[in-house]
Amino acid sequence: MLSKKKIAVIGAGHIAAALVGGILRAKLVNKGSLTLSRRSSDTLGELKKRFGVNVSTDNKKAIKGADIVILAVKPQQAGAVLTELAPAVHEDQLIITVMAGLTTAWVNSKLGRANPVVRAMPNTPMLVDAGATALSKGAHASEGDLELARKLFASVGETEVVPENLMDAVTGLSGSGPVYIFMVIEALTDGGVKMGLPRLIARRLAAQTVFGAAKLVKETGKHPAILKDEVTTPGGTAIAAIHELESKGLRTVLMDAVVTATKRSEELSKVAT
Repeated sequence: MLSKKKIAVIGAGHIAAALVGGILRAKLVNKGSLTLSRRSSDTLGELKKRFGVNVSTDNKKAIKGADIVILAVKPQQAGAVLTELAPAVHEDQLIITVMAGLTTAWVNSKLGRANPVVRAMPNTPMLVDAGATALSKGAHASEGDLELARKLFASVGETEVVPENLMDAVTGLSGSGPVYIFMVIEALTDGGVKMGLPRLIARRLAAQTVFGAAKLVKETGKHPAILKDEVTTPGGTAIAAIHELESKGLRTVLMDAVVTATKRSEELSKVAT
């Protein structure tokens, strides 16, 4: 499905570069079928050297002849970029947007065309092929369009298809979620240091603990509460720590973080013009 497609990526930052790397490693398309575009010619030169793909500082030139256009610019820049691209876009081009808070209908309105649009919300672990990406198709996109997008993001992790009205919640949970976990790892590390562990050892232990716990949830399929209970012995260290975490409101804080990030994603749709 993808091997003969030409892909243009507008806004070739870290997320876009990670996706391109995954696409090439998975051999979904060849290097000559990919064009990356951004304003910085120095960065483009580095990307060309790294991936061997086509590069351009001209967005309209980059999308010429492309079957799939991936929009990876910041939401605040989206309006200007889409206005620039609108005269050059053809209705048969699939548009995939990774711009937080911006709906497929908004993208169609800015382009002034009924292009198939698929909305994606990945996260930064895609940099190490462990991303979590949610996908939603717009009014003019087909199941085939959605599957093309899914295959692209499956090259850098796992994918989930959700209704578009849930994408802001996805942004609050998995889109912003790595930041919450980085802070957890940092705090666990500091706790280990406070109790006498060398920082490097504490960080490695903290990171592996988070990784291992997540893997246990995924591979056993058990509810996290069950896994928690299985290691919580009467009068032991775990229940003492749980009591402390509950008294400080850990779960409430994390839930509130998801809610706050979700609301900010909703606000971004109002910021873009």
